[in-house]
Amino acid sequence: MEGTSTPKQHKAGFVNIIGNPNVGKSTLMNALVGEKLCIVTAKAQTTRHRIMGIVNTDDCQIVYSDTPGILKPSYRLQKNMLSYVDTAIGDADIILYVTDTVEQADKNAEYIDKLSRVECPVILVINKIDISDQEKVTSLMQWWSEKLPKAEIFPVSARERFNLENVFQAVLKHLPVAPPWYDKDTFTDRNLRFFASEIIREKILLGYGQEIPYCCEVVVESFKEGEERYEIGAVIYVMRDSQKGILIGKGGTALKKLGTEARLEMEDFFQKKVFLSLFVKVDENWRESRRELRKFGYED
Repeated sequence: MEGTSTPKQHKAGFVNIIGNPNVGKSTLMNALVGEKLCIVTAKAQTTRHRIMGIVNTDDCQIVYSDTPGILKPSYRLQKNMLSYVDTAIGDADIILYVTDTVEQADKNAEYIDKLSRVECPVILVINKIDISDQEKVTSLMQWWSEKLPKAEIFPVSARERFNLENVFQAVLKHLPVAPPWYDKDTFTDRNLRFFASEIIREKILLGYGQEIPYCCEVVVESFKEGEERYEIGAVIYVMRDSQKGILIGKGGTALKKLGTEARLEMEDFFQKKVFLSLFVKVDENWRESRRELRKFGYED
């Protein structure tokens, strides 16, 4: 009939974000999704799990997936973290590879070689251009275009949200025609209990020295929703008694400060009052124990 138009075909797919530690993958994911789903700190290995953030419009659904940074594993936990990256390369509709203007471009070259051989589209993001100059960015774009000639390359600042619209349009262009994978009101695959534990871990990363964050794991053991507030009980596992002492602090002051900061962030995230109880336990082998890592959600 005259005046009618063909309805748009619905697009949906998985856009997996990979890259080395500290290049800004989580900042980029949060900016693209429009929600703070991934914790962001200046420390490497901030992201330990694979976390999905889902963007929905009437005619598309983009399932972004943040992954741990690529590293050479030193213990079982890191091996499991790296396995999330390998899985993400294998099951992506689109790979969004993040590098930046600071890191050595050919770091972990074996993964660059893997990207040159994948069949799905690769979008390469050069992040942190806000702390670089035009000459350096142009040189990096040339280097990457030679290494990954099939990739689309975008210089961006995830922190300043610069040039992200062009990244979004490139994702949209390559997104396959498909029905939505999740209900349209879903924005992540994770539950509130997970985000409570991640908020606590973020405060540990921000508030303590180099050793402590990498020896800690947070487990939310109770999560009750009342009419007026959430009641949350969490255990922070460390590897040694000395770490427990540092985490708690003299007279419990450090743990109390940590709890206050985490509670305030939870209240902002959950939009509801929170009563938070924190406990610290020693488990010296948790990073190597298959049983413990399974309990903490790192092994099937």
